[in-house]
Amino acid sequence: MAARERVMRMSVEQPLWRALTGYRVLTMMYAIGLFASAYDEIAHPRVALAYYAVLAVWTLATLPQVAGAASCTKRFLAADLTVALTGILLTRVAESPERIEAGAPTLPSIWTAGAVLAFAIKGGWRWAAFASTLVAAANLVHRSGVPTRDTVHMVLLVWIASIAIGYVVEVARASERTLARALEIEAATRERERLARDIHDSVLQVLAMVQRRGAVIGGEAAELGRLAGEQEVALRTLVSGGLVPVSRVSEDAAEGAVVRTVEEPDDDGPVDLRALLAPFAAARVGLAEPGAPVRLPPLAARELAAAVSAALDNVRRHAGADARAWILVEDEPDAVIVTVRDDGPGIPEGRLAQAEGEGRLGVALSIRGRLRDLGGTAELISTPGQGTEVELRVPKQMARGQR
Repeated sequence: MAARERVMRMSVEQPLWRALTGYRVLTMMYAIGLFASAYDEIAHPRVALAYYAVLAVWTLATLPQVAGAASCTKRFLAADLTVALTGILLTRVAESPERIEAGAPTLPSIWTAGAVLAFAIKGGWRWAAFASTLVAAANLVHRSGVPTRDTVHMVLLVWIASIAIGYVVEVARASERTLARALEIEAATRERERLARDIHDSVLQVLAMVQRRGAVIGGEAAELGRLAGEQEVALRTLVSGGLVPVSRVSEDAAEGAVVRTVEEPDDDGPVDLRALLAPFAAARVGLAEPGAPVRLPPLAARELAAAVSAALDNVRRHAGADARAWILVEDEPDAVIVTVRDDGPGIPEGRLAQAEGEGRLGVALSIRGRLRDLGGTAELISTPGQGTEVELRVPKQMARGQR
């Protein structure tokens, strides 16, 4: 069955790039509107008109450049800041000294902040501090070294805001990398548990059987049984120790952290759980089920049937060959409940925790682990001398997400 790749992209800074794109367009229109409203008062309007023509073309033509970190290169940032600084210095040519002294805005006005914010989003707070310092120096030159109160406020606002945004972007990128790593570890843990369940349901049980039968037969079979026992212990240690799958990859791309998980696709359409449980019915295993189909997504149905199989294996291994078991299937409106009950001697208190510590993960992984992955629960009730009951509950709403 072919594998599919699911990509989850996490980027906190991408909305900032979209906001910056809109900011540049709006502030360009604002600067041109200020020029139009004060056209008759400007000493050399042709100089200002030429600059605004360049500003409008540059802003609209470079919108793709500020769409993301990958396209916003250092060369573009340098050119963009040059356009802003040139506009600030050209103000002394376009405006009269009287209007400059009166506090007339610079030609690019608040469009300059967009160029500084691009530095902040791209490179963090250090880049923002560098760009805002250049803007402050240009404003000082424009004001002949004697800035007005409005100029000081504007420079401080741009400087503080850009550095703050740059710092937030750096923290967001670090958080994205941490989240990507956490998702990678979670995927590796789930894969390890899935492999452990499959190994427990097949290889480990065969090795345990060979060990027991070899000890009974004796001779060369006893040696074979001993070797099988050693391999069982080694394999249990490997399973409980950890297997990191190569199918889980995380990376920190320019547009945000990316986590790729490779999954096996399920067949389309729900399946009838009764068909998967029918083979378990035997002379000493009773099966009670509804008359109507019990439909679940394929993955949920297979995992639930495998958990039932693991519970029956435990009955055969620990309750004895003469023990009887009963399987009860209940199709509730919000959940499917499967109960496996036996008339064996029960489980002594503390035995499950001891078995899990020894690497025997039948209940921990083959049963509880499977139900946990489905969003369900596995409850085990055992009274010494009165048998054991395992209740497996799968919420239908959660099971639909396991398609």
